[in-house]
Amino acid sequence: MDTLSYKTIFPNAQSVEKKWVVVDATDQVLGRLCAKVALILRGKTKPSYSPNVDCGDNVIIINADKVRLTGNKLTDRQYTRFTGYPGGQRILTPEQLMKKAANKHLKPGYNPLFTKVVKGMLPKNRLGRAIIENMHVYNGPSHPHEAQNPEVIDINTIK
Repeated sequence: MDTLSYKTIFPNAQSVEKKWVVVDATDQVLGRLCAKVALILRGKTKPSYSPNVDCGDNVIIINADKVRLTGNKLTDRQYTRFTGYPGGQRILTPEQLMKKAANKHLKPGYNPLFTKVVKGMLPKNRLGRAIIENMHVYNGPSHPHEAQNPEVIDINTIK
């Protein structure tokens, strides 16, 4: 038996093939959608997954303003952050974060609600900080990434 033909191949940054995918958030539940987006961003849906390499795809989320939150989560859930100064604890609800996302002064492709939710599902290290940059969120149905030839996927088929 030739043992050289059974070598395990580990992906690295040069050998990873990254795609662009488009996900429609219309009438999707926020947490369930973001959990599946986090899987795609990490690369766990690919057979060549490695936990220490950014092998995930670039994700474009469209119609982010039409996402659903079940129950009273829109007003009752609280996201806490700390500025670093005494008395600098800030508490925001998803409703306030969605209003902030509608603001035209934010960086294009950035949505504070989706970023907060997906970031909590990624590793808390430099790889997680690099992976979150591969997510682009837009409130309308159009996006400026047509040149990358993104593939439209149905998020409900991902397990």
